[in-house]
Amino acid sequence: MTAETGDGGVELAARRLDRALALLEQRLAQKIAEAGAGADAAFDQDRAQLAAALNEARARERELEEAGEAASAALSRAIAEIRATIGEASEA
Repeated sequence: MTAETGDGGVELAARRLDRALALLEQRLAQKIAEAGAGADAAFDQDRAQLAAALNEARARERELEEAGEAASAALSRAIAEIRATIGEASEA
């Protein structure tokens, strides 16, 4: 084996190593991009679920406000009827 043949083998191995490293870098970049896209999709899904939950909570809030207003009106009518009954009873 001559010095030239040995150097050629080293150069060939170095080129093969460079190609392998370049391929590894490409695959790593692809995996990072895929992971980032997956994280974005998960974030979008979480955001959509939170928005749906917020809409449900707001609808429930409106229902409770309406029920509170109806209860308040019913109590006001009941108080007025009681006062009218008490007023009639004291006049008699």
